[in-house]
Amino acid sequence: MKSLLRKPFMLFVVLVLGILIAVMMVKNKAPLEHTGTEMPRKVVDVITANKIPFRARVTAYGTVEPSTLLTGMAEVSGKISYSHPLLKQGNSLPAGTTVIRIDPEDYKVTLTQTQADLATNQSTLKQLEEEEKTAQHSLKLAKRNLVVGEQELVRIQGVFEKNLVARSAVDAEEQKTLQLKQQVEELQGQLNTFESRKASVKAQIIRAEQQVKGQHTTLGRTEIKLPFDARIGEVSIEKGEFVSIGTPLFEALDIKGIEINAQLPILHMRSLVSHLDGAKFNVNSNRNIQDVLQSLELTANVRLVGGMPDAHWQARVLRMSEAIDPTRRTLGIVVGVDRPYEKIIPGKRPPLLKGMYTAVEISGPERKAMVIPRKAIHQGRVYVVNNDKKLTIKPVKIQFQQGDLAVISNGIEEGEQIIVNDIIPVIEGMPLEPMLAKKYAAKLLKQAAGTNEIYNDGGE
Repeated sequence: MKSLLRKPFMLFVVLVLGILIAVMMVKNKAPLEHTGTEMPRKVVDVITANKIPFRARVTAYGTVEPSTLLTGMAEVSGKISYSHPLLKQGNSLPAGTTVIRIDPEDYKVTLTQTQADLATNQSTLKQLEEEEKTAQHSLKLAKRNLVVGEQELVRIQGVFEKNLVARSAVDAEEQKTLQLKQQVEELQGQLNTFESRKASVKAQIIRAEQQVKGQHTTLGRTEIKLPFDARIGEVSIEKGEFVSIGTPLFEALDIKGIEINAQLPILHMRSLVSHLDGAKFNVNSNRNIQDVLQSLELTANVRLVGGMPDAHWQARVLRMSEAIDPTRRTLGIVVGVDRPYEKIIPGKRPPLLKGMYTAVEISGPERKAMVIPRKAIHQGRVYVVNNDKKLTIKPVKIQFQQGDLAVISNGIEEGEQIIVNDIIPVIEGMPLEPMLAKKYAAKLLKQAAGTNEIYNDGGE
């Protein structure tokens, strides 16, 4: 009986002790640590947004043409008596070289005849001048004789009035005086004709002189010399051939310079003139057009299309074409290259020959601009690391794009960190760990300034 009563009591004691132990364990147990729910930070490559030196550049294409093309044509008729042995297509000849001579004999004969006519007229004029001098002297003497004769007539008349001489003596003296007057008048009339006679001969002399001058010019046209250092193009005649005035003889290309009419899409002009910032121009004369072109401060570089990295030349922007190509919607920009035959490297840098197809890179002046990689733009927005190292998505206004670059006109502040690599997923406000891509930024600087032809998309 006592045994049965003890068992429930012991069970109760054990239960109470267990509860006390459990309570003590709970009170003395360290508090639980809870794991946070914040997203892990994502490592991203960034560059610092700044206005950097930038050159707008566009590429146009065109073919090489000589800056000066001489088409030699016959200015006189005759047989080709001489042709330079190197007057062949592809050869080069220096300035001043006589390349063609047309038989000059007939023109020499004509010149000799004209010179003889000139000499005859000059001799006639000299003879007239001498005759005029003689006539003037004779007139002077005749006038003196007339004065003496008139005085003698007066004296005889006085004597006649005193009845000292016969009437016949007076009549004879009057007759002499009349003869002297007639002689004076004849000499005076003769002198008066000398002016018209000399004027006629002088006119003939002037005419003969002009004919001699013209014959010299014609004779000079029988010999054709190169006015500049030239590369010979097509040759159309042979020695011994008869040519008439206007017959094409040969083509000569000036080797001191070439021109390229590069065709540039109209839309690409926007980047080249972006530095003018809304400036206005009044174009109403050729002078003003040149002033506008000069204000653009464009430079150019020419390279051959066809995988020749060493085949490039500095060029000058000369002018723009007068109209837009209606088919291609392009504007012609003419550039010039001086001395295209210098510094030739066989197989690497050939001379710029007529008809070669070239790429012309036209650059604007250097200016400061906000430039970022195109791949940093995502549907008109950029990803920015804010001061809390979290992702901020900002819309931007793109002024224009150039290759792998984009020029931003609004939406980015200087000093902001722009993400240049792809991140997935994109959640605004997500924590980031930015890493400055120094090599990437250096390449961006070079490409923006135009010192790095090839842009590498890889960043550090």
